Amino acid sequence: MAYAIIETGGKQLRVEPGRFYDIERLAVEEEDAVTIDRVLFIDNDGESHVGQPLIEGATVEATVLSHLRGRKIIVYKMRPKKKTRKKQGHRQELTRVMINSISVNGNLIAASTASTDSSAPATESVAPTADDEATEE
Repeated sequence: MAYAIIETGGKQLRVEPGRFYDIERLAVEEEDAVTIDRVLFIDNDGESHVGQPLIEGATVEATVLSHLRGRKIIVYKMRPKKKTRKKQGHRQELTRVMINSISVNGNLIAASTASTDSSAPATESVAPTADDEATEE
């Protein structure tokens, strides 16, 4: 299975095609495509590409699924014997993205199966009618 290590929002993240990830909020509308070009490492079934610090021409294609907020974190600071207490809460703004493909210099390394199936033409299966069954006999 191919994967890539990307940098987004000041964090490094291991991503695989066909999976979704929650990253720092991106200024992109829902259902839009986003290209992440800060790729640090790519592994494709043992064949590795290592960036110094980035891989030139490597991109990760993703689709924005939704914008959401993370879990609430409570920050409580107290100084004993001083009657000083401070309680704060924080919820991080997140963007959920679905990774579609990983490519290097325009060559597709890995793609999700859902994206390749949707681009293929749909075939319909038609049940045989009574007239068709009569001609077969």
